[in-house]
Amino acid sequence: MKHLFPADFAWGVATSAYQIEGATQVDGRGPSIWDTFSHTAGKTDGGDTGDIACEHYQRYREDIALMREMGVTDYRFSCAWPRVQPTGSGAWNEKGWDFYARVLDALDEAGIAAHATLYHWDLPQPLEDAGGWRNRATCALFAEYAAEFARRFGSRVKTIATHNEPWCTATLGHETGQFAPGLRDRAAAFLVSHHLLLSHGMALQAMRAAGCKAQLGIVLNQSPAYPANPDSEADRRAARLADGLSTRWYMDPLFRGAYPADVVAHLGSDAPQVEQGDMAIIGQPMDFLGLNYYMRSYCSGEGRVQPPGERGFTDMGWEVYPEGLTEHLVRLARGYNPPPIYITENGAATPDTLEGDAVHDADRVNYLRWHLEAAAAALQQGVDLRGYFAWSLLDNFEWDSGYAKRFGLIYVDYATQRRVLKDSAHWYRGYITAQRAATGLE
Repeated sequence: MKHLFPADFAWGVATSAYQIEGATQVDGRGPSIWDTFSHTAGKTDGGDTGDIACEHYQRYREDIALMREMGVTDYRFSCAWPRVQPTGSGAWNEKGWDFYARVLDALDEAGIAAHATLYHWDLPQPLEDAGGWRNRATCALFAEYAAEFARRFGSRVKTIATHNEPWCTATLGHETGQFAPGLRDRAAAFLVSHHLLLSHGMALQAMRAAGCKAQLGIVLNQSPAYPANPDSEADRRAARLADGLSTRWYMDPLFRGAYPADVVAHLGSDAPQVEQGDMAIIGQPMDFLGLNYYMRSYCSGEGRVQPPGERGFTDMGWEVYPEGLTEHLVRLARGYNPPPIYITENGAATPDTLEGDAVHDADRVNYLRWHLEAAAAALQQGVDLRGYFAWSLLDNFEWDSGYAKRFGLIYVDYATQRRVLKDSAHWYRGYITAQRAATGLE
């Protein structure tokens, strides 16, 4: 196989706590907003919850053994804030911290590098009761939690991301109501986006003050926006606004010290009030930037239009467009001069079926191959790309879709918790082995 990636490239898989751990009422864990949301009628497909999920809390050793079998070198996971601090303030729950210590021990034994995310959407419910991310006080509490994680594990993990996909927390959680806590208030959503970024900066300061040795950053989900008809002024304006709301709204304050003026004007009275000094805190230097990429935005001034989908669509209805990954990585590198980038999530939901001891997910194999080729193309154009994390290690609780959508490289039979490596897992193992062999590491 052609050598495409550096010798020290991180070959990973990713998960998040609420989607896989289960054990939501075990060993002192407190309730999160996703416990509340998923237990509210009509919020998730089939009324599914994360109460059991993949039983990773009990089966983490089995899952880490499967990672080793797959040949991955790195693993990205999230810490559940309500597991280590049940109310979001006050006393720590040592049984919760002990679980993550055991996970890190098992990863060490397997020779797999750990990458932690502090917030993957599971805010402790008592903080939501006090206003959640709409309440500026939550930022300081998050920084305290980040500092405690750094004190305990800052020398045991390779990277720490403050937030995963703040756009989802803000927009899907507070504007469209699709995700927890299920609000529909645009002004609240953009206030939340500001507080998430502010808490990110405060957390970086707190972790560095605690002597954290890990590389620190944030993970953003971005869908590069394309006009459906490049010759249409209305379509170009629609794409510019979509880009502003998803990419520039987060990248500009992090790297340019201000929110994009055109989006602020578009929001009008719904734009958040920025206090003096906020931008300096948000703009703390980062050691890495995480990018989650699944699809592009296809924009028309006439409203919603179907993209061409020349390579098909995933089971989520998302267009497969790997070219967008290359183009977006190059755009970020040249336009923002960010720190080294990791592709922290990339993957596809496909309608998988278990056939004996196999799952033949050819569409996922193609998706991974095409996007790895796109990542290699970005490297060749000078992007400082350090790693790739496939989403996801396991089939899991897919938020409002419940258990109806499968993103895993490993099939999970939810009735028995049996794990089966899909064809994509075997393919990924072979790809990693070949790439590492090309650099003399295998």
